[in-house]
Amino acid sequence: QLQLVESGGGLVKAGGSLRLSCTASGTVPGATFSNYAMAWFRQAPGKDRDLVATINWSGGLTDYTDSVKGRFTISRDDTKNTVYLQMNSLKPEDTAVYYCAAFIGYGLGYSVNEYDHWGQGTQVTVSS
Repeated sequence: QLQLVESGGGLVKAGGSLRLSCTASGTVPGATFSNYAMAWFRQAPGKDRDLVATINWSGGLTDYTDSVKGRFTISRDDTKNTVYLQMNSLKPEDTAVYYCAAFIGYGLGYSVNEYDHWGQGTQVTVSS
């Protein structure tokens, strides 16, 4: 079973930056971290959990929700079993709990239901 642990959240002023990390451990038999597509989702109080960014198994494909394009960058380092989310020019509306997620596959995943493994989440708060 894959375990995901997020870190890097915190309180930042609008316009600031944060880098989230998600480190994976364990896996299903026959698979490695490089077999997993990864993503960052976020959930604000009273709202649905929405996709922020997704990256495929090789790191060669990425996609973002429109509201973060040009500000956030997802990347992965398979030597460290880690996926990152670099967040720049943060806005108060980026405030949410950010979750790392994974599934075994070759493409990108856009829906919560596509992901089999989830981290516990890390709080990001952007003050105005």
